[in-house]
Amino acid sequence: MSSIDRRRLKSQEVIKHAVIELISEKNFDDITMQEISDRANVSRGTIYSHYIDKFDLLDKLIEEHMSEMQEMCESAQEMDYIDANQIWFEYIKSNYQFFSTMLASKGAPYFRTQFIEFLAEAFKNAVKVKFGKNRGLNEDIVLQFIMMSFVGIVEWWIKNKMPYPSYVMAEQVGILLERNL
Repeated sequence: MSSIDRRRLKSQEVIKHAVIELISEKNFDDITMQEISDRANVSRGTIYSHYIDKFDLLDKLIEEHMSEMQEMCESAQEMDYIDANQIWFEYIKSNYQFFSTMLASKGAPYFRTQFIEFLAEAFKNAVKVKFGKNRGLNEDIVLQFIMMSFVGIVEWWIKNKMPYPSYVMAEQVGILLERNL
């Protein structure tokens, strides 16, 4: 990787970090490019060399996390719920500032919607209503129950500053998923 590429990546990282900090403090719509520039300690030109506007910056930031989560989902397909959840909760923990900003502050409600859609896709194949414990139940209702429970527990964990280690969350949520799917 050339020094120019490293500088570009470093600039993008400080810009992303700055926008996350700002979103944790105020509504995204009220944030200006100048504030992002000031917080990141880069020129506005530097920001515009990477992003069209603040919405493009937010989209790319969310897209990056969604892509990482998609890769995790694919790698966890053969795992049981506890082991798969361990990967998820470790990722959320290691990206605490992003998730706490996007889910637990006045941040961007847009992320929560995308996160729910992502979970719908991830869990839809696990919902079985023709046989087993959910036989005869409505597939949409079961899926909504699982998705919203998962989002709710992640939000609760983050808002309460992760009161339990990720392995405890993974185990407890994994057991609950096994009971309900």
